[in-house]
Amino acid sequence: MLHHPVSADSGKRAGRRQWLRCSIGAGALAAGGAALLTTRSSTSEQIFWRERLLLGFGTTLWLRAAHSDASRVDRALDAAVNELQLIESIFSLYRPNSQLSQLNAHGSLRDPDPRLVELLTLATNLSHQSDGAFDVSVQPLWALWQTAKEANLLPTETQLRNARALVDWKNISVSKAMISLRPGMALTLNGIAQGYACDAVRTLLASHGIAHALLDTGEWSAIAPDYRAANWQLGLANPRVNDQLIATLRADGRSVATSSDAHTYFTDDREHHHIFDPATGRSPRRLASVTVLSDSAAKADALTKVFFMADRDLSSQARQRLAEHWRVDVLLVDKKGHWWASSGLPLAS
Repeated sequence: MLHHPVSADSGKRAGRRQWLRCSIGAGALAAGGAALLTTRSSTSEQIFWRERLLLGFGTTLWLRAAHSDASRVDRALDAAVNELQLIESIFSLYRPNSQLSQLNAHGSLRDPDPRLVELLTLATNLSHQSDGAFDVSVQPLWALWQTAKEANLLPTETQLRNARALVDWKNISVSKAMISLRPGMALTLNGIAQGYACDAVRTLLASHGIAHALLDTGEWSAIAPDYRAANWQLGLANPRVNDQLIATLRADGRSVATSSDAHTYFTDDREHHHIFDPATGRSPRRLASVTVLSDSAAKADALTKVFFMADRDLSSQARQRLAEHWRVDVLLVDKKGHWWASSGLPLAS
């Protein structure tokens, strides 16, 4: 059994999304999440579907893949499970011996695993490109808000100012030989690690010759020779109404990530939740949910936070320009349940 960190964005993982479940064509639906509604394959080739369920990243991970050689797909899925377990063992905030926990405890880490270097390099690049809207150093804000919640209080302005002083992606130094932080800083990868894991599994399965797969690592992806023929659809849940879809997407080869205020929040009105604006230390107030479609699940995962920060009073035209700038498609849901989708979002008819 894998261990699960209690940290920034953990509620995104633990309660908000249980996307795909035990059989093609059926799914459990959680507010703010997604469920696979229908799948179909037009191939005349006989293929054998296999699946794996495991715990990781604070949720249930679900992998399903197919091949004409049943033993090949079993080997591929076993390798994917091993990779997921290794990735979590490196990135976990719950395990004191994980590389991330050691980095946070000591402020530096020699000879880091290449996966940690790769992910932190990606994260800091996205921070640079987003002017800090995405920042993996927000862990001190999570710790502050969680402590305040346990005391049935809100953080004071002084406490927020002190925590924010420790949040700055520019103070993360990353190289193959060493990762180091400014004293007092702490990182969380929970806002991007599930996407990274999804990309890693997709790449691994493809290397095994797998051409049919459905993946839920907390972010969602699919592999198909022909997505239109497969007719796989993903239902996006209403973040305000349990068991109700707000839209349905057609799988088109891109990965899908969602962030929502639906389950992990510090006040009952959800004004203060697990998604933090690094510039203010508080949660963005306008949106309840952001879904991003991208060729990279890790990028989609991170950009859900960027769109949360950017969408204050943006016009539809400004939202579209922002989606085009990042070369993604998005679906935004505001606090009243109204939603907007970029022009390229593959909505099912």
